[in-house]
Amino acid sequence: MKSICILRLSAIGDVTHVIPVVLSLQEQLPGVNITWVIGKLEAKLIGDLPGVEFIIFDKKAGRQGYADLRKKIRGRQFDALLHMQVALRANLAAALIPAKVKVGYDKARSKDLHGLFINKRIAPAPQQHVRDCLASFLEPLGLKAAPPRWHIPLSDADHQFAHTHLAGGRKNLVISPCASHKLRNWPPERYAQLADHAIRVHGMKVILVGSPAPFEVDYCATIEAAMKEKAHNICGKDTLKQLTALLTHADLAVAPDTGPAHIASAVDTDVLGLFAASNPYRSGPYNSLQWCVNRYPEALKKYTGKSVDEARWGAKAEFEGAMDLIEVDEACATLDEWIAQQSGKPSND
Repeated sequence: MKSICILRLSAIGDVTHVIPVVLSLQEQLPGVNITWVIGKLEAKLIGDLPGVEFIIFDKKAGRQGYADLRKKIRGRQFDALLHMQVALRANLAAALIPAKVKVGYDKARSKDLHGLFINKRIAPAPQQHVRDCLASFLEPLGLKAAPPRWHIPLSDADHQFAHTHLAGGRKNLVISPCASHKLRNWPPERYAQLADHAIRVHGMKVILVGSPAPFEVDYCATIEAAMKEKAHNICGKDTLKQLTALLTHADLAVAPDTGPAHIASAVDTDVLGLFAASNPYRSGPYNSLQWCVNRYPEALKKYTGKSVDEARWGAKAEFEGAMDLIEVDEACATLDEWIAQQSGKPSND
C-alpha cells in the first residue's frame, strides 16, 4: 500500500488516540503517503504531525464543507481508507473519499448506516478501550495493531510558555475541570477543596486551565473564588499547543472525561481522572487508569438500573447528579496515594 487516508474528525481525545496509528503506519510501511481528514479545532493540536497531509473538514460549514472536501480530493485514489468515525456526518464524508479498501467498525460498534460506507470491518472486541479499538484498524490491512506510542510536535515557544507558568522546586498540578458534555463535570466547589488539599498538604502549585468558552472561563473563576488557597488561573489564555507543553512539564493533571486528560496521558503525565458519567476503562486516560476515581458502576446502576456487565459497553451515565457520587475525600486520597508513589522522584519542571 502506497497511500492511506484516515478519516477521524473529532474529538480531541479521540484524535490523540489516532496518533499511534499514524506512527505505526510510518514504521510498518516506510514511505507510505498518509492523508488525514480532520476537524478544524483538532488540526490545531496535531496538524503539523510529520509526514502527514492534513485536509481540514469544517463541520460547521454544512453542504459547503462536503463540497470543499470533494474539491480537495478530486482525482485522488487511495489504496485504503481508515474510516474511524461512525457519525452520519463522517459517513457522508467517507462516501466522497475514493479508496479500494474502506475499513470501518464491527457491526456492534456501527451506527448511522456506517456499514454502507465500508467494505472491511475491524474484529469485534467486547469491552475494549477506545485507543485499542482505533489501533486495531491496521489489522484488516494485514498490519499489526498500533502500539501505544505518541508524538505531538511542540515549538520552543510552546515549552517556554509552559515554563513561565510552572513553579520550580515543587510539583505542579494542572486542573482541567470542564468536559464538552457538562454532565461529566465535577462540582466546582469540590475542585476547590481538592486544589486546597494539594496546596496545603503537598505544597503543589495548582494551575487552572480551559478553553476561552464563557462557560469554562466562568467555571474556573468559580473554582478559584471557592478556594481558600491561591490558584494560578490561565483559563482561556493558552492554545492547544501551549496546553500540551504545560501538561508535558506538569507532574499531574486532574480532569473528568475530556480531551486534556488524553493529551496529558499522551505526553506521559499522570492523570487523576474523575469518572462517573462514563466508563474509564473505555474512555479514560490510557496510561493512568489506576489513578481514576471510578464511580461509573454506581452511577450506571442508580440512573439506569443496569450493572456494567448488563449495560451496552460504552453506555453513558450522563445524568444530573451522577458526578456528585465522587466524594472529595476519595479524590484527595487518590492524590495522597499518587504523591506517596512519587516520593523521591524529581518534579517534571
